[in-house]
Amino acid sequence: MTWAEMYPSSATVSDDLEEKETTSWTSQGRGGSALVITTGIATWVVSLIISNAAKLIIDENGETSWILRFIFTILGYTTVFLPCYVLIHLSQRHNLHTLGGCQWRLLRLILTGTTSEVVAETDITPTGRLSNTNVQTLYQKALSLFYCCAGLQVSYLLWGILQEKIMTREYTDGDKIERFTDSQFLVFVNRILAFLFSGIYLLLTHQNVHRTPLYKYSFCSVSNTLSSWCQYEALKFVSFPTQVLAKSAKVIPVMLMGKLVSRAQYKNYEYTTAVLISVGMTAFLLGSGGDKKGNNVTTVSGAVLLCGYLIFDSFTANWQSALFKEHKPSSIQMMCGVNLMSCLFTSASLIQQGGFFYSLSFAARHPIFIMDCLLTAISSASGQLFIFATISKFGPVVFTIIMTVRQGLSILLSCLLYQHHLSPMGILGVFIVFLAIFLRMYYAQQHRKRKLEASEISESKV
Repeated sequence: MTWAEMYPSSATVSDDLEEKETTSWTSQGRGGSALVITTGIATWVVSLIISNAAKLIIDENGETSWILRFIFTILGYTTVFLPCYVLIHLSQRHNLHTLGGCQWRLLRLILTGTTSEVVAETDITPTGRLSNTNVQTLYQKALSLFYCCAGLQVSYLLWGILQEKIMTREYTDGDKIERFTDSQFLVFVNRILAFLFSGIYLLLTHQNVHRTPLYKYSFCSVSNTLSSWCQYEALKFVSFPTQVLAKSAKVIPVMLMGKLVSRAQYKNYEYTTAVLISVGMTAFLLGSGGDKKGNNVTTVSGAVLLCGYLIFDSFTANWQSALFKEHKPSSIQMMCGVNLMSCLFTSASLIQQGGFFYSLSFAARHPIFIMDCLLTAISSASGQLFIFATISKFGPVVFTIIMTVRQGLSILLSCLLYQHHLSPMGILGVFIVFLAIFLRMYYAQQHRKRKLEASEISESKV
């Protein structure tokens, strides 16, 4: 036996230990991959069993068939969510994301959200945007405001009208008349186009370093897609004006969800305006008796779907707010991340349900549906970009005023185009809702002014 074999150097021992550790991590990675695949297959099999059992209980062509579609959607998301959860848990436990290789770099991006690039903090403003030292003239500000306002109004007015058109219109193919029923396909098209828009924007502009773990987007992504799904499904049971007024009332569930998720505190005027919005919504619904669609089951289904929309949308807003505070991504990064995860969830669910085959065959039979679908997706995606542009240039108050006006115009256009009936009590309810919204914005602005004046006085004393 040689001297080197009897007394190996420290470098040799270190290399051996590093090789053994790498081999151990690689074997753990292979075992983890097998566990993830097994989880995915098991989840898929269980979802098939539950789906078939649900079909035996719920009539696919009945008034409550939306419950069956909702179950299918949740099961589709679960087949993606559970395997990803197992993968993330194993990676964090065994530090698999610290390994080299392309697949481990992707895993590191999912777990940490970090990149290899480092941007100096001085190049970025606290909100994640590049600092702009150019002072705009009053004419330039007015022109920019008009551009943002026009973009928001056109995008979302068109989106609202097309949304109601697709879900309520009867498409004809010779003697055959049918309606499009797959709400999730519309959500998928909207999300994938929004992802492409935001991705191209990120490639063309300078952004701060992304530090948000991608998997954290999945929670608000699921709630966001489910809120959109409920929104589309609700149009099968309630009119578009009713849905718009319900959206105006989402301040109440947002406040409740804020207390539940982030222990938020609210002012007295916020509670008062929330009550006014509820009163206005009640008056509108009671005064729209001539615009009912169907029987009591239909009315209950529409109300349940609207409640589902409000709950999911409230969670989305609060979860995104928490991500902004914790990881400070830019708005476009948030838009890109959420829509990326939404594309993953919706595509998996559509593949399982055969939604792609149904939707594409429907589009082949009705070419006009393709144009309606693309216009809806383009208006939704462009509207999101105008949202971020308006907030970054003029703040959230101006944006809220613009969107409030947009809601009123949406109701007016819907009533004119689709002959929805509004009684005097319904008109009074609409007036109360929007009065409460404007009062809320006014008192919020006054509160911010007093807070700013108090801080300036305290600074001057120092």
